[in-house]
Amino acid sequence: MKELREKLSEFYRQLDKLMILCAVLCSGLSVLLLHSIQANGVLDIGFDDSITQGIAAGLGIIAMLTTAAIDFHKLSKFWYIYTPIILVLIALTFTSLGYQRDGADDQAWLNLGFVSIQPSEFLKIVFILTFSLHLSKDEENMNHPLHMLLLLLHGMIPLGIVVLQGDYGTGIVFAMMLIIMLFASRISWIYILAAMAAIPAAIWAVWNFVLGELHKSRILVLMNPGSDPEGLEYQQDLGLTALAFGKLFGNGVYGGHDYVSVPELHNDFIYAYVGEALGFVGAMAVALILTIICIRVLLIGAKHPDRQGLFICMGVFAMLMTHCIMNIGMVLKVMPVIGIPLPFLSAGGSATLSMYISLGLVLSTSLHSIKPRRTLFE
Repeated sequence: MKELREKLSEFYRQLDKLMILCAVLCSGLSVLLLHSIQANGVLDIGFDDSITQGIAAGLGIIAMLTTAAIDFHKLSKFWYIYTPIILVLIALTFTSLGYQRDGADDQAWLNLGFVSIQPSEFLKIVFILTFSLHLSKDEENMNHPLHMLLLLLHGMIPLGIVVLQGDYGTGIVFAMMLIIMLFASRISWIYILAAMAAIPAAIWAVWNFVLGELHKSRILVLMNPGSDPEGLEYQQDLGLTALAFGKLFGNGVYGGHDYVSVPELHNDFIYAYVGEALGFVGAMAVALILTIICIRVLLIGAKHPDRQGLFICMGVFAMLMTHCIMNIGMVLKVMPVIGIPLPFLSAGGSATLSMYISLGLVLSTSLHSIKPRRTLFE
């Protein structure tokens, strides 16, 4: 018993408490805001949204600490077990079990009867683990054309899967994880320059052969503000109105004021409600907290002695950073509406749980970077 207490004490001492605190603060605020949205009659959502978010956050915290306690090397070695499971779940989204959530453009959700999940959220975790292992094992040879081709194929498979689902937002997240993890490796400048030279051709190909007319229109209206105020711009204009309506200190979470009803306010546009309820000060505070989480992940990776640990941190950093920039940029009308949640704040059990697990991976790399070191599950 004494030895267990000592292990638990050491485990607690080694945790990055600031990063955990920031994530938990965001989750607590998320539950409060979701309850507020329903209680104030801003949007027709049920109380179960805030309850679901609270349960997901609670399970996420447990999953984060459990993941942190397990050596990330061991987790990655069992890729052949969890990878097929996630791929099967994603394949089921293309069957009658898959469905398109209200307000979404993609058929990425899976109805299991007792619960609905978005498997692509967990595919991000699988990709970070498997690609970090692939990179660490093959880094010395990665600049040989065949090895680089295999690495790119590894990255393009999950990206292609989510694009087939119609989930272009998650596709961008996978692309950024792939790019940043490769940049963190010993990739040759020849490949970097070649990739930069290929950007115009890639943009042309994506525009002509990947994006649908709706997604093209969403990009075009950003370049021509005011061209479709009653159509594609309507949601973003409402989001900006809500964001500005809170002025400096906001109207309060339960302020009894009139609130601007924005489609998907509880989900992808929750940052607009942050500004409306908590004002400019609250919106900046939330942005700062999310920035701290990203910086903590980046710092842990930057000083990591293990190459796979570095790659895991870079993958998680890329995922969090892309989510934050795309989501807040969408609300500020500098990014197209693409359906990507704000980490730890937007309603969504699958996204919340996967974000906590990703932090658990980062904590695991920190706890298991130097051997010998006593850890909870050793």
